[in-house]
Amino acid sequence: MSEKFYGTGRRKSSVARVYLSAGTGKITVNKREIDDFFGMETLKMIVRQPFGITGTEGKFDVTVFVHGGGYTGQAGAIRHGISRALCKADGDYRKPLKSAGFLTRDPRMKERKKYGLKAARRAPQFSKR
Repeated sequence: MSEKFYGTGRRKSSVARVYLSAGTGKITVNKREIDDFFGMETLKMIVRQPFGITGTEGKFDVTVFVHGGGYTGQAGAIRHGISRALCKADGDYRKPLKSAGFLTRDPRMKERKKYGLKAARRAPQFSKR
C-alpha cells in the first residue's frame, strides 16, 4: 500500500507541495534532509507539529517542494500542507488539527506600498522649513 497523499500549504508568499507516503518518518524538503534545509530547531519543530498532535510520528515519509518567501513562511507553509495531507490520509485527524489551528490558512500578508509614502505606512520625514 504505497498510497501517496497530497496537500498544498501556503503562508505569506510561500507555497509548499507536500506528499505523504507510508514510511519511517523521513522528511525531505527540496531534495534535502530537513536538518540540512532548516537551521533553527524551532522551524523543524513547527514542521513536525501535525504529527505530534495526531500521534503519527514515524508513520509517514514526507516529500516537500517549497518555494517563495523566507524560511519562517516556508516552515508554516509546510506545516499547513502536512496537515491537509494528513486529513486526506485519515478523516479522524481533522478534528485535532482543526482545533490546533493547523488547517486554517494564515491570512496575514505583507501590506502594499502606497503612493506618497516610502513604505506601506512610513511617511517621508516631516520638516517645517
